[in-house]
Order: sequence, then C-alpha cells, then structure tokens
Amino acid sequence: MSQSEEHLSSQENPSPPPEAATVFGDRESVAVAYAEWLRDAGVVRGLIGPREVGRLWERHILNSAVLGEVIDEGARVVDIGSGAGLPGIPLAIARPDLHVQLVEPLLRRVTFLNEVVADLGLRNVDVLRGRAEEKEIRKAVGGADVVTSRAVAPVGRLMGWSLPLARVGGHVKALKGSSAGEELVRDARDLQRAGGSAGTVLEVGGAVLEQPTFVVDVERLR
Repeated sequence: MSQSEEHLSSQENPSPPPEAATVFGDRESVAVAYAEWLRDAGVVRGLIGPREVGRLWERHILNSAVLGEVIDEGARVVDIGSGAGLPGIPLAIARPDLHVQLVEPLLRRVTFLNEVVADLGLRNVDVLRGRAEEKEIRKAVGGADVVTSRAVAPVGRLMGWSLPLARVGGHVKALKGSSAGEELVRDARDLQRAGGSAGTVLEVGGAVLEQPTFVVDVERLR
C-alpha cells in the first residue's frame, strides 16, 4: 500500500459543515458525493494532497462554490486549469443554471473529471482537454461570459491566457489569495496589454465562510 493510500485509509470523509446546506441547498448530497471523489480517487491519483482531506469543505469545495455570488444567472463559465475540478465543479453543483466548461491539459486529470461529471450527473458541465492558450481551445470556448481559475498563475500571465476566452464585456473572475490587490497593481501593464480593465478585488462567501474567498475581477474591454 502506498503512503497516500495508507493516509487515505486512516481518514473518513469529513462531514459537511452546516454552511454546506446554505451554499448547496437541495443539491448538498451531490456536493457530498464530490467530496468523496476528492477524498478517495482524488488523493490516490495525486490530484489532492492527503493532508487536504480534513479541510476539503472549507478550503476547497465551499471556497469554490461561493464564486457563484458574483456570476449572473445562466452565464457560460470556463474554468481553466481545472485540475480536480476546482472551482468549476462546486460552482456547477451550487448553480445548475450555469453552463460550465472545464479546461485541463493533463489526460489523467481529464479522465478523473469525466468520471466525476458522469457519476454526479452534472448535465451542465463539459470537459475539454487542452491549454487555455491553444487555438483549438480558444475556438471551442471563446466568448464566455466568465472565465475562472484557481491557483493557476500570477495575475498578469493569467489574464494573457484568460481574457481571450471571454467575450468583449465578459469577465475573468479568478480565485486568488489575500495579495490579489498587490498583484493587480504589479501587473497593471500586462492587464492593459491583454485588453483588460484595471480590475478589482471582490470578497465572496463572507456570510458563510470563516475566511472569505478573494476574487480578481477583470473585464475584457477589447
């Protein structure tokens, strides 16, 4: 038995906190099933670190789902570098009105995402293999209302990949750390060069999470 499997066998899937019912409503059971995927196959396949199991809900699932607070009804959302499906899958569970496309270049992760989407019955989610900067991906997903990501790259580089996938007037709404405002100032020229606005930092989830989620919001201007 590998070290990750030994660690996994010693941990139970943590129960959802009370906040999960607020965020997911009658779809909480779907979120619970996703948490089990992360705890089990996600760890065994190396998509989630074993030490993250105890904080799956607060740090990963709820942290991602509350992004829905700043996305309009019926929007088309592209999640680049989706990895284990964060933030796209929790967002799609909490907001079944959204159409979410998960973009991921690595085959083993794409396989995981396809299995999760099928098992959870997420009809509002598509999985695409590729990188955001590839012409084929830009053609397939270009014109999105919202492009999102989580822990993918510094703001300047991220906007160079993300803004071309959004429609003019659409937004990149990327989950970042507490230094998000400093990144916007530091990478201001990169944002302008990519055709984006100066950007703002939004806080979401403050009413349900102990620590709010920080979101960099940049509009595509051209």
